Amino acid sequence: MHFLHDLTLMRCEKPLTNKAGTTCSGEASVANAVKWELRLPGRPPLTLHDNHWANGERDLVLHKPAVVPEMPAALSRLHDRLRSGITVGRQRREKRLMMYPTHVDEHEWPRIKKSLTTAELAGRLGLHHLRELTAREGVDLDHAFDRPHLDLPPVDLGDPQDEKRLQHALFFPVEDDETPVVAYAHFRVAPVLRHVGWLSPDDS
Repeated sequence: MHFLHDLTLMRCEKPLTNKAGTTCSGEASVANAVKWELRLPGRPPLTLHDNHWANGERDLVLHKPAVVPEMPAALSRLHDRLRSGITVGRQRREKRLMMYPTHVDEHEWPRIKKSLTTAELAGRLGLHHLRELTAREGVDLDHAFDRPHLDLPPVDLGDPQDEKRLQHALFFPVEDDETPVVAYAHFRVAPVLRHVGWLSPDDS
């Protein structure tokens, strides 16, 4: 699958089994990891793992190989860090992925930003990319949490609000394995690729 011009995302056929580690909640467990590859011409491939843990948890991460190819520090430091958990959604047969975009600090460490206006989120990730994600069947961008007492503005990509910061989440059907990986590549990996000059700022 091509997106962001030369960037290609491809699912690998064989899942990894019995991968031991620690879940996002801190519990020791084992996972079946579905492997995806991000490729850019002339650059070493990057591997994403969609980890399905035995305890029921699930997360996405940029996997750190045994030998990390030569690359800029900010990108190297993203490996095995800043995982994105996939949790239950607003209703049955739905999952949720928090949309926390990455930025790189003054010391070349990737960090995340949790609360943004919808206009700020669109500015970081590209409004057309968010619209493409939410155009998928059953996919929706909304408030991460139902908090009516806060009187939060609607999440509307037709008219992104720039008044109140909030936490956004992508909701998608449980059987949709592709959308969360595409979204993760957009909000977690692509901003770092732009920072190190592997992707053009015009690709946002």
